[in-house]
Amino acid sequence: MYVCNSEIVQKANRIVAQCGTRDPKRIARELGIEVMYLPFSKQRGAYKVIMRNRFMFIKDNLHPVMENIVLLHELGHDTLHREEATRTGGFEEFNIFEMQDNRMEYEANIFASQVALPDDDFLELAERGYDTQQIARTLNSDINLVALKADT
Repeated sequence: MYVCNSEIVQKANRIVAQCGTRDPKRIARELGIEVMYLPFSKQRGAYKVIMRNRFMFIKDNLHPVMENIVLLHELGHDTLHREEATRTGGFEEFNIFEMQDNRMEYEANIFASQVALPDDDFLELAERGYDTQQIARTLNSDINLVALKADT
């Protein structure tokens, strides 16, 4: 099932308000999702539902910015695609920004960009003439998330 961008933004904003934070580890804890770190060689993360328990598996040596993005991306799958993950066995992420052939990956990244990049901060920097790279650096994020945020 495809989710429109405005619905993704609403769901992301609702979770931030409900949990009172943009920190993906705290959000996962609030939502009852177990976060486990594993020594993946290539994979960055995975989201799985096992016996009705929700898990996010994260590569254990990611750069903190990428760790945050992967956590938010997996939270996007939990929020938007839990039924699909339950039915198919979950999602595995190798390159979370390869979205051209997978709508669910795109949707999870839209969710991640909305949680990671507060509207007010993003708009203020854009109005001041910051480019994508400057906004990403200032907000301690990634240019791909900034570009997705600009699109929504």
